[in-house]
Amino acid sequence: MKFKFLIVTVLALFLSSCGGKKEDKTTTSKEEVKQEVKKDTPKKEEAATTVDLTKPTLDNKGIGPIKSVTLNDKIDEKLAAKGKELYKANCTACHKIKKRYIGPALKGVTKIRSPEWIMNMIMNSKEMLEKDPVAKALIAEYHAPMAQQQLKEEEVRAILEYLRTKE
Repeated sequence: MKFKFLIVTVLALFLSSCGGKKEDKTTTSKEEVKQEVKKDTPKKEEAATTVDLTKPTLDNKGIGPIKSVTLNDKIDEKLAAKGKELYKANCTACHKIKKRYIGPALKGVTKIRSPEWIMNMIMNSKEMLEKDPVAKALIAEYHAPMAQQQLKEEEVRAILEYLRTKE
């Protein structure tokens, strides 16, 4: 009698373990994530046909709070010194002056981008990356979005002045 009970129990466990298993779709596989990122990331070729990153776009002021910036012919050394410190603290994790890094090299950036564009990119990078053609081309080229900086307008202006010394 005990032997029959044991056989029935083992058989029941075996049959229940062989039943159809419902797949839990609450998690996303790595492959699915890669496919989603590919869909949402613009192809380098698409961006390149829209904007040539080597050509100046000084008429593009970008998207954000900065509508107009007046620059003096002469560099404000005190403001540039403050900008250098802010640059070191906030920008060097991703940017180098003379070489490509996580983001583009910034030497000469003031010769190819308007002051307003530069300041808007620092202050309003999320919206710029969504809507501005140059910013879109940059993310397609570098595959790393610029972090949204929590800097005040006068701090960003100081960084701009420092970048003017790196032409």
